[in-house]
Amino acid sequence: MDRIKVIIADDSDFVRDGMKIILDVDEDFEVIGCASDGKEAVELAQKEKADVILMDIQMPVMDGIEATKHIVEEGLGKVLILTTFDDDELVRQALRNGAKGYLIKNHTPEHLKQMIRSVYNGTGVMEEGMLESLASDKEERAGSAFDPGDLTERELDIVKAVADGLSNKEIAERLCISEGTVKNYITTILSKEELSHRTALAVYYLTGKK
Repeated sequence: MDRIKVIIADDSDFVRDGMKIILDVDEDFEVIGCASDGKEAVELAQKEKADVILMDIQMPVMDGIEATKHIVEEGLGKVLILTTFDDDELVRQALRNGAKGYLIKNHTPEHLKQMIRSVYNGTGVMEEGMLESLASDKEERAGSAFDPGDLTERELDIVKAVADGLSNKEIAERLCISEGTVKNYITTILSKEELSHRTALAVYYLTGKK
């Protein structure tokens, strides 16, 4: 397997160096650059072909939310948000700008690597606490809600499983279908709902917001 090329964007030298060490000792990953602010991250992504960009939210010059927007719009790689700030609104902004997932920084090295692999393989990732918060928001919201539209019953089952944070393999096991079938369903659902990725689908289902 080709090594997953990673850019690390964080204004903390300690965090950047720590993540670089964690990833460099694993033959599955190659850190191709580090940035100390969002502007540097965008410029680095424009120069280097990255698979996944680890993006802090709060950084000087340009924050991670704006940097994510530029990177996604230019198709420069998949963004995984990493932050010490458990701020639901900031996370929503990053996800709306196209981030593929979100993780608080109190992760173990193996958890970090697994989440990078998931994003690289097309699976959106989100902290369980954030999913619970979004679900709570859904219960409290009266005006805006998820509209199933012309989704079939099986497609709705898929949407609910995605919102539960399940991988394609786990969804396949739950619904007794193949992983390939799950992938095809998700592609169809994203097209119907005019969404770019599964994390956005989970957010839409849980909050009613695209």
